[in-house]
Amino acid sequence: MSVQRPAATSGDVTVVVLAGGTSRRFGSDKLAAPLGGSTVLDTVLGSLPPQWPVVVVGPPRDCRRPVTWTREDPPGGGPLAGVAAGVDAVTTDLVAVVAGDMPYAGPAIVTLVAALRTAPVAVGAVVAVDAHGVANPLLAAYRTASVREVLPSPAANCPAKLLLAVPHLEVGVIGPAGRDVDTPADLDDLQTPT
Repeated sequence: MSVQRPAATSGDVTVVVLAGGTSRRFGSDKLAAPLGGSTVLDTVLGSLPPQWPVVVVGPPRDCRRPVTWTREDPPGGGPLAGVAAGVDAVTTDLVAVVAGDMPYAGPAIVTLVAALRTAPVAVGAVVAVDAHGVANPLLAAYRTASVREVLPSPAANCPAKLLLAVPHLEVGVIGPAGRDVDTPADLDDLQTPT
């Protein structure tokens, strides 16, 4: 697998955006779907701090922000394979992971990274938890070394919840920041965030 590495990094964190899904329930490429004068993918990319390098895992698409593209192995191998491919391209001490169909997750990512920066060294991650108490390992900040330790090889078709083996803290993320787009109805609900 060919990985184009970022020429330079800014600070201690890189964001890995997972964009390799098939959008089966949506019926077409949900990341290209229009949202607020942009697309779902450009909305999430635009919500991230501009100085943070971004690695997008999935087929290359046009986007407004400079990013590094890579692919999971094999393509379509699932979100954990996407995390593995993205982390392989990371050169920073911290990595934030977000699903590309979570258009308003940027502020949550900033909060999770800030919490990890101040956490004890034994804490390897800070993971978002929804209103029902369910942890989302695909909306989280990790110490890069910690996430590499738990990634299976190969990672294809393994459950993303394996990432929860990293010793972690949980932070509540509710509202639009924690919501994803699986169906056209989900997208309609997010057209005007509350």
